[in-house]
Amino acid sequence: MAIITEEAELEPQTNEQTEPTSPSKNPKTKPRAKPKEHTKETQTKRQTQSRSNPFEFWFYFTVSVSLITLLTAALSSLYSSTDPKSFFLSLPSPLRHHYSKGRTIKVQLEQNQKPVEVFALESGNKHASSEKVVMVHGLGLSSFSYRKVVDFLGTKGVHGVVFDLPGNGFSDKSMEVMEERGNGLFEKLLDVYGLIKEKGVFWAFDVMVETGEVPYAEIQSHFDKKKSVVRPIMLSNEKAGKVLGQVIETLGLAPVHLVLHDSSLGMVANWILKNSELVRSVTLVDTGSRPALPLFALQMPVVREVLLGLNFAYERLISLCCSKGIGGSDLEAHRVLLSGMDGRRAVVGTGMGLNTSFDVAEWSSLDGVKGLPMQIIWSNTWSKEWTEEGRKVAKALPQAKFLAHSGGRWPEEDAVDELAQEIVNFVSSLPKSVRQTEEEPIPEHIQKMLDEAKANEHHHHHHHGHGHAGHGHDHGHAHIHAPGYMDAYGLGGHGWGG
Repeated sequence: MAIITEEAELEPQTNEQTEPTSPSKNPKTKPRAKPKEHTKETQTKRQTQSRSNPFEFWFYFTVSVSLITLLTAALSSLYSSTDPKSFFLSLPSPLRHHYSKGRTIKVQLEQNQKPVEVFALESGNKHASSEKVVMVHGLGLSSFSYRKVVDFLGTKGVHGVVFDLPGNGFSDKSMEVMEERGNGLFEKLLDVYGLIKEKGVFWAFDVMVETGEVPYAEIQSHFDKKKSVVRPIMLSNEKAGKVLGQVIETLGLAPVHLVLHDSSLGMVANWILKNSELVRSVTLVDTGSRPALPLFALQMPVVREVLLGLNFAYERLISLCCSKGIGGSDLEAHRVLLSGMDGRRAVVGTGMGLNTSFDVAEWSSLDGVKGLPMQIIWSNTWSKEWTEEGRKVAKALPQAKFLAHSGGRWPEEDAVDELAQEIVNFVSSLPKSVRQTEEEPIPEHIQKMLDEAKANEHHHHHHHGHGHAGHGHDHGHAHIHAPGYMDAYGLGGHGWGG
């Protein structure tokens, strides 16, 4: 029994030793049994990890989204302010100084809407200088960008004017409009909330108790077909031309030498065509169908908050796309004007409506434009592509004088003296402008009021036997009303209009 037991123990040992050496002779052997067990264990571990991965993914995803949301909200609160008082109190000192030197006038964008305020900056003696230069900035810029150019023109005896297009700078960036009420559930809930807030929770029940009827008429009157909402101002080309025309008319500048920068050419080209008699010359400064400032970056969530909330991020953007000569407090002022009072939405909205297919050659060949003196001032150091673009514009305008400057695409910031001196040289080379001194026509309804007042005063003095004195008083009465008429256009009683 002992021998059998020993042989039984030796047999498996012999098999274990011979199995690896002769796998082909014994097809029933399974040398890969252990690897299969190992594979099963690996699969089990992978299945366990895969079951835990979704939880980890959603956990980190939720944390990441929360952090991004908090960062976005924090940056938005830093740069965005819709309260005028808070906005002006937070202005850096260069902007406060700039605002104190300018003034606001009112322009009408639509007939049935309230006028909007436009900020304007002037230099030089308006009445002493016969040459008036009006500068129109591109999108993302403002009159602050041209403050040094305006001062330079003033020292050379040229009356320079620059204004902020609505939606930019210190001009109005939003306006109240009437819109149709929506029929969605959310809009109805807001209407119900507004009614409860105005009348009280138990107002309808109290009326039912007192009168025995449901106040359908009063409830229906609350839900007007239109509602008043505040929207950012998005300028179309037609509206931009209207603003330019009203600024020139209100300030009594015509005829003017226009300086158009960046994207402003396409915005006011039609106005120039229709009002060429008001234009003395045109200077194009690094103009293009699209603005130098990349508006797509101001549309992307999180990216726009970072750019407009952090000064170093905005500085990096400007140095890559617009100008390498802006920094410090000046750059911060640009960022504040673009971000404050919902300016970003207004600029982006206006940019989306630009005519990117504008043809300079076709425009310059039209009857109202081809006779105008023109010059082109272009950067020759920004990039090869931009220099080539300048050559294309010069080829499309063979009648224009072509000049180069050493700044970037915003030369009013990093090549001020070059740009301003070329403007002065061009304006001085042309025959002096001749303008007629005419009294501003008084609107019909204002004239009617003055005539009625004059008739009443004449009747009063005639009754007392002082006809001659009444005539003198009439003249003074009309003069007193003149400032009031100017106030209606936002000019005040400071003699800005004449």
